[in-house]
Amino acid sequence: MNITLTPEIAAALTEQAHQQGVTPEQLALESLRQQFVAMPQHRHAPPPHGTLADFLVGSVGVLHSSEYQPGGARMTEAKSTAFAEHLLKKRQQGRL
Repeated sequence: MNITLTPEIAAALTEQAHQQGVTPEQLALESLRQQFVAMPQHRHAPPPHGTLADFLVGSVGVLHSSEYQPGGARMTEAKSTAFAEHLLKKRQQGRL
């Protein structure tokens, strides 16, 4: 199939292709493919950065409080007891 382009379309296509670093033919073909060729409904492409864990590497981790406070912060010790005492106190105050 041959398609004759108007000068305006040819110029716009050439300019856009130049900006994208492709040939005008490549850009025209890809544009037509996107417009007229149906994409499979359940196409599962692999994530661009691998898994979610791969994507979050360097952003999520584990630390020990002793790195920031001598002896560690001991933030999780006896939390259930403290929480139960807090609830009991609120109940006694009539706020629970």
